[in-house]
Amino acid sequence: MTARATDARRAAVLGSPIAHSLSPVLHRAAYAELGLTDWSYDLFDVDEAALPGFVAGLGPEWAGLSLTMPLKRAVIPLLDEITETAASVETVNTLVFTDDGRKTGDNTDIPGMVAALRERGVEQVESAAILGAGATASSALAALARVCTGEVVAYVRSAGRAAEMRGWGERLGVPVRTADWADAAEALRAPLVVATTPAGATDALAAEIPERPATLFDVLYDPWPTALAARWSAYGGAVVGGLDLLVHQAVLQVEQMTGRKPAPVAAMRAAGEAALAAR
Repeated sequence: MTARATDARRAAVLGSPIAHSLSPVLHRAAYAELGLTDWSYDLFDVDEAALPGFVAGLGPEWAGLSLTMPLKRAVIPLLDEITETAASVETVNTLVFTDDGRKTGDNTDIPGMVAALRERGVEQVESAAILGAGATASSALAALARVCTGEVVAYVRSAGRAAEMRGWGERLGVPVRTADWADAAEALRAPLVVATTPAGATDALAAEIPERPATLFDVLYDPWPTALAARWSAYGGAVVGGLDLLVHQAVLQVEQMTGRKPAPVAAMRAAGEAALAAR
């Protein structure tokens, strides 16, 4: 699923709110490294109500769109097709306009998570734990379906969320057991812990880290490090951060939108790190 890489092409990230997005920094760094001097990448604050009109108004110069909340599911009815990966979690974060004018949707968060883990040497684990059950948790489960050979325990705050996670597990073919958030400290002993919660939600768990932690994947990137990630690293555990995920999912978007492979991972990461340091 690739677009033609001709002159004067456009791409952008859509969402609401969107001003905080690092996507323009990452994609523009890729364009510069790839020599795509006539390509541009912008951001637009677009909500669910405005999305159909925005997409319908785009001209042939558009190569693709990155989509963030609250648009990852709202965009699906506007597409001609979606990949199996996106369909598995009913979530699209990438829209590519192909040569024949079709709109195709994909989810690069899932393979982006897998790539970020592999970059840190995590190819396979026997079990894993997920902290939280929000929108990112289903993508995390889909990623774990590719790297975890055993049970995933999801620590959640409500019976409703627990039912949702078990349902996603059945759909994705992942054995999921749910546990109450009050027992979340137990998650920290898993071979792989994926924290999908908002900023501050796991701070209290930092004091509960075991002496020899394994691997933590914290999907946050601003502020960074989180209290949990900082103490995890201090205890010698491996840490994969939200910027790692953001870079790897953006790498796949760049490759799909431009048709150029490989995308420049190092240049994109350096641009992201510089942008975060300047905040």
